[in-house]
Amino acid sequence: MPFDKQTRLASPTGADLNLYVKRAAGNPRAVVQINHGLAEHAARYDRFADFLGGRGFHVYAHDHRGHGATKAPDAPLGKFADSDGIAKVIADVDAVHDLIAAEHPGLPVIAFGHSLGASVALNFVLRHSERVHAAAIWNGNFSQGRLGQLALGILGWERMRLGSDVPSRLLPKLTFQAWGKAVPNHRTLFDWLSRDPVEVDKYIADPLCGWDASVSMWRDVVDMALHAGKDQSFAGVRRDLFVNLVGGEKDPASDYGKAVHHLAERMRAMGFSNLVSKVYPETRHESLNEVNRDVVMDDFAAWADGVLKS
Repeated sequence: MPFDKQTRLASPTGADLNLYVKRAAGNPRAVVQINHGLAEHAARYDRFADFLGGRGFHVYAHDHRGHGATKAPDAPLGKFADSDGIAKVIADVDAVHDLIAAEHPGLPVIAFGHSLGASVALNFVLRHSERVHAAAIWNGNFSQGRLGQLALGILGWERMRLGSDVPSRLLPKLTFQAWGKAVPNHRTLFDWLSRDPVEVDKYIADPLCGWDASVSMWRDVVDMALHAGKDQSFAGVRRDLFVNLVGGEKDPASDYGKAVHHLAERMRAMGFSNLVSKVYPETRHESLNEVNRDVVMDDFAAWADGVLKS
């Protein structure tokens, strides 16, 4: 099940990206570029990569700045950068796409993102839609509006009060901890991630998961979501792009799937003609680690097959 290769990629931003690669079995049909979520890392996508590799997809998955084994002078664990964090995260993704283009010229590329990764993938597409054949934006929330502005106000207050870019004390309480407490009869505060206790325990035991992000990282996370929440941000994106939106009915991070429906409605109203969306019943945040993950992965493969035939 592990990735075929773990390597390093020098990004123009100065980051030394930790990159995992899974080679397609047989004749390669496309490349899936994976963007992981907040406070986790790319190695957690090995099962999905193995599934895709068996179906003819190369997979490239890197640790974002401030995550996993990626190193950068201005990005310790929990921080994107001293400044221009969003631009650097997107530029790192662009560097991975440069590598994909060099190693697999002519193969279609699908940009995939989960949670924070959904925001990274979507913000990449907003800037570089010509680089991808399709985009899968999973378990994100781009309907934050006033709540997002409130979060920015809280983060600004924290930065002033704490005096430096240290882990936020309030945002984890308002997000991860609040979502965990909202799960009926929860066993742990991370039960909001999945109904599978084995997967939840693996996340808790992983030292590279579940840490508290810095004030600046939280601000970058919120800013990316707010940017993608504006219709004008989609002005340069081609309307025939194939798009796959996924969420969970029991996922508090996406307002229980409502944010996924809202993004689908917005994009259809903007003229995106090749968009599909689905909110899975009873499913929590990490679709790929949920008890119905086999169905979720099969559905993704069926969608990707259709995209490649179109």
